[in-house]
Amino acid sequence: MIEVVEYQPSWSARFSELRAAYGPALRAAGVGYRSIEHVGSTSVPGLAAKPIIDVDVVVEAADAEPASRALAHIGFEARGDLDVPGRIAFFTPERFAPSNTYVMTDGSLALRNHLAVRDVLRADSALRDEYAAAKRQAAISAGNPGEYLVLKSGVLDRILCLAGLSAEERAQVAEVNRSIAARGVKGD
Repeated sequence: MIEVVEYQPSWSARFSELRAAYGPALRAAGVGYRSIEHVGSTSVPGLAAKPIIDVDVVVEAADAEPASRALAHIGFEARGDLDVPGRIAFFTPERFAPSNTYVMTDGSLALRNHLAVRDVLRADSALRDEYAAAKRQAAISAGNPGEYLVLKSGVLDRILCLAGLSAEERAQVAEVNRSIAARGVKGD
């Protein structure tokens, strides 16, 4: 069963706690990073979401592996890109759960996708509410996390179109999401 709950103001505070742990670990390892971003549905005030904080550590391509090693020092275990170019995913240590953390290459389509969804939904309350309704319905209908991802893909495509992603870029995002769905991997 997929759990989608009403927006919780505490999500923003939890992200701040995560960022406060990640930044010093990266700096202690001498890793340059552009930003640490709160992404995913929990980053959009008023949006219903799975109660899992998504965090993108944004780095230049040359800093992706060093950033991964720095996060390993605080308990994360790298899982590779999981077929998402420009991203390194991690197993989350218990003290940082529930969260999904990614090292994202600056400028990558994966990062642009995350930021676009967040920024469009923060700016458009009607679309935010439509997406929340799609998420709730998908959570009821989906038999697994992959199916949940597919069931909300129509609204996601419209969000990405409004964000200015090209048809080719949206097709690439959709293909990655289909691949994730086929593996039954969680997606928000």
